[in-house]
Amino acid sequence: MKNFYFSTKKMCVGYDNKPLIKDIEIALERGKILCLIGPNGAGKSTVLKSIAGQLEMLGGTVYIGKDDLSEIRVDELAKRMSVVFTEKVKVELKSCRDMVATGRYPYTGWFGILSEDDERIVDEVMELTHITDISEKDFDKISDGQKQRVMLARAICQEPEIVILDEPTSYLDIKYKLEFLLLLQEMREKMGLTVIMSLHELELAKIISDKILCLKGEYVERYGTPEEIFDSDFIERLFDMNEKDFLGNEKLFAYMKQIGKYERLLWQRLL
Repeated sequence: MKNFYFSTKKMCVGYDNKPLIKDIEIALERGKILCLIGPNGAGKSTVLKSIAGQLEMLGGTVYIGKDDLSEIRVDELAKRMSVVFTEKVKVELKSCRDMVATGRYPYTGWFGILSEDDERIVDEVMELTHITDISEKDFDKISDGQKQRVMLARAICQEPEIVILDEPTSYLDIKYKLEFLLLLQEMREKMGLTVIMSLHELELAKIISDKILCLKGEYVERYGTPEEIFDSDFIERLFDMNEKDFLGNEKLFAYMKQIGKYERLLWQRLL
């Protein structure tokens, strides 16, 4: 029997004591990537916020290793799990390096004073995430793609074992989507980082994921490997698609051709 690093048992999530999704069962090995997919409003963000402890679960248990998430102290959890959600962060007069350094908060105490070791870790993480060249730039004046890298670097500065990402590619064009997912792959390989994220780009989820959780309605529709999930009939049912949705839509056709091009590039880089 496998020892799963992250798992849930009969997890139930929702708002105001009203269940949205019941009996969520996840089993994920360390250093793997799990993607949540499903139609808009299916509850992907709700599940992620519940896992991250930002939303109280209505039932069930989440485990990190053998530890019940609800029994892990907040300061200890910050050293094991980091979170990056979709909301655009706006700060004033803060350099990219300053933003990354705030990820050291679980270790710096009340005053946020960085030790030499903290400074070293910030430098190493910025190099690892390929943002050293924008270190002194104003965070508010860099591109969305660069901001996503900075926020990922900030999360990694917490030295987590697991990172939660809610639609991390939402504001990015296809080039930056590709670069960001390649970076996640690199973090997974170099650090053994476990990633749980939602994605709306099915083609990219298919390539980057080890496991996929499909959400629609009151219960999980399907959980498994990309090969098990990406049956055309199932995906069409999950998103209520039919052939008529694609006929005569030149913009969608052009977009799918573009995705296909970058999908091949991503395959070449990952394999």
